[in-house]
Amino acid sequence: MILACVLYALYLDHLVVRQFEGRRWTLPAQVYAAPLELYAGLPLTSAALEHELQRLHYRRTDRPDHPGTYHLSGERIEVALRPARFADETRAAERLTITTTGAKGIESLRDATGKELPVLRLEPLLIGSIFPIHGEDRIVVSPEEVPPLLPLALKAVEDRKFDTHHGVDPVAVLRAAWVNLRARQIEQGGSTLTQQLVRSYFLSSRQTLSRKLREAVMAMALDAHFSKADLMNAYINEIFLGQDGDRAIHGFGLASQFYFGKPLSELELSEVSLLVAIVRGPSYYDPRRHPERALARRNLVLRQMAEQGVIKPEEATAAARRPLGVTKRPAGAYYPAYLDFVRRTLRRDYHDQDLTEAGLRIYTSLEPVAQDEAERALEHELARLDRQHKHPQGPLEGAVVITSPQSGDVIAIVGGRNVGYDGFDRALDARRSMGSLVKPFIYLTALESGRYNATTVVQDAPIDVQLTGGKHWTPDNFTHQIYGPVPVVRALAESINLATVAVGLDLGLPKVTATLQRFGLAQAPTQVPAMLLGAIEVTPLEAAQLFNGLANGGFRNPLRAVRAVISADAKPLKSFPLQVTQVASPEVTYQLDRMLVLVMDHGTGRPARSLLPPELVVAGKSGTSSDFRDSWFAGFSGGHLAVVWVGYDDNEPTGFTGSSGALPVWARIMAGLGTSSWNAPMPESLAEVHIEYPSGLRATPACATDIVAVAVPADAVIPPRPGCSFPESTTATSALGRAEEWLRGLVH
Repeated sequence: MILACVLYALYLDHLVVRQFEGRRWTLPAQVYAAPLELYAGLPLTSAALEHELQRLHYRRTDRPDHPGTYHLSGERIEVALRPARFADETRAAERLTITTTGAKGIESLRDATGKELPVLRLEPLLIGSIFPIHGEDRIVVSPEEVPPLLPLALKAVEDRKFDTHHGVDPVAVLRAAWVNLRARQIEQGGSTLTQQLVRSYFLSSRQTLSRKLREAVMAMALDAHFSKADLMNAYINEIFLGQDGDRAIHGFGLASQFYFGKPLSELELSEVSLLVAIVRGPSYYDPRRHPERALARRNLVLRQMAEQGVIKPEEATAAARRPLGVTKRPAGAYYPAYLDFVRRTLRRDYHDQDLTEAGLRIYTSLEPVAQDEAERALEHELARLDRQHKHPQGPLEGAVVITSPQSGDVIAIVGGRNVGYDGFDRALDARRSMGSLVKPFIYLTALESGRYNATTVVQDAPIDVQLTGGKHWTPDNFTHQIYGPVPVVRALAESINLATVAVGLDLGLPKVTATLQRFGLAQAPTQVPAMLLGAIEVTPLEAAQLFNGLANGGFRNPLRAVRAVISADAKPLKSFPLQVTQVASPEVTYQLDRMLVLVMDHGTGRPARSLLPPELVVAGKSGTSSDFRDSWFAGFSGGHLAVVWVGYDDNEPTGFTGSSGALPVWARIMAGLGTSSWNAPMPESLAEVHIEYPSGLRATPACATDIVAVAVPADAVIPPRPGCSFPESTTATSALGRAEEWLRGLVH
């Protein structure tokens, strides 16, 4: 029996040493947002800049002499920047002075020597981790990154003889039992830090005698083979300190970010004490769920530290007066829909094990400001729409995708109104009928044919298409009216169904399909006439891919979330360069985009004007599927494209069109982004011509009232409105042509 016990002890000793020496931390990939670039002229007020610093959990102080602090005085902000690692470089901690001028934004940036800086990036925001299925997440810290107070506090509270015992402290077990008995609650534990480390590394949490014996033997084995410094650092990186949904918070490095939103090295006495307090029971002393318990336990830790001489009594008293100071939301926030897109992108090039264990750093295109605007706008408008149309099965849902068209960067994704829920991602997975979002691609195909332009008159008349099996397809206009002859620009702006179907049938379904696929539709739709009214299922992300080509002047960029991947030792592993393919000519795309601008002024996008800045030029298109089941709006400015979908998960009718449902969300987003106007240069082969909007005939304000400007080929013949006279021919004249005529007049 004795021999068996000795052999078993030797086996445990070998097991512990081998596994501890060969231990490789499970390091989930850390995912970062795009860093905010500061430069003179950036329209960021001092209040907005302070908000961004607070998002990164910088603290406002009278003297910003420690990294992670700032001081605001009027329009001047002094910042002690933290050291930062970007995808392309690292930056040491430094001082920065930022001067702003009211609502105009940043006036100057200067370093500690007073030298003016052209541009400076704040550190990228940590937005989440890609952790393994068992959910273990951590940020490993070296001994140099650990504040000296932390190990002293752990020893004072959890293991006073850590430096002298051999892994197990029998006296501590008896003392803890006596203290807890007198207090009638658990105030002290008998396990040493080494035993807790063994329990976390190797054993289950079952309270059995055999497990406790194995724990003791293994703790003594660890203590015999490894230094106290190694054991302390392993404990600091390993111990469980909380739960965030499916994610288990391990180690003080991640716990500091999770509870306080800042690096472990920046923690103050009251904050270190709270983390040490949580060790005893992360669920029981959860400071967000049970702040009273956590406060009482933290103050007990402070008293014990004072009793052990780790801190002075007056320091403990002052720290006990401090609030808990935990962030309302886990640091850096958690964006499950965006992280979902990141995972799917990376799995094309990396194995799951690489993403969950290799400590990769993933740099993305997410812009927290845009993400915030999208989340707020969706929640605000869905709550309003719910009040208008109560659905017995539950509230409305929605999704948002925002891109930067020129780069194809996806800067925000909202997968549902419960933005923190890591569940069904509607932005990526909800395949819904796109409705009238298909119409811009029908008219772009028409422009490409050379037989149509914005002024071409098409017939809006009843249509009866015979299908196979003797069936007939007889579409109708939304208003159930027949409009007769209408110009293409009006048919698109007002989303007139019958006129659009007539154009699509004239072109042929295969050509419309080819256009959609050029712009990024992954699968060809079923070739039926109903596809001309949007009987094509797409996700919001796919819709964003399609419209991104229109916003980018006829060039398709595959939408991307990841900019770069860096290894744990700061070596670049993979970049995701810009990929550009021309899918339509700039001339044709410009003509269509000008018509989409008129959608916002004369068509289905007009309701957005009450929310948008009056001077902002935007282009867009609404979409409504049959029976009002899906409400869409896709549109762009000079710097942003946004696609919004609103509907019910059970596909029941919403009662909302694209203009009444999705458009208000889109307009709020665009208004909040502070975006620039769409102002693409007109190709020289085109000309701007003024026409009467209802008829498409050339006109002037002197002879007609409803006048709009459209872009058409310079040689296009535009019939004049009766009663209107023009000194030149009815052929549209380009800007270059008009200049040449003027010069010829001077010569003669």
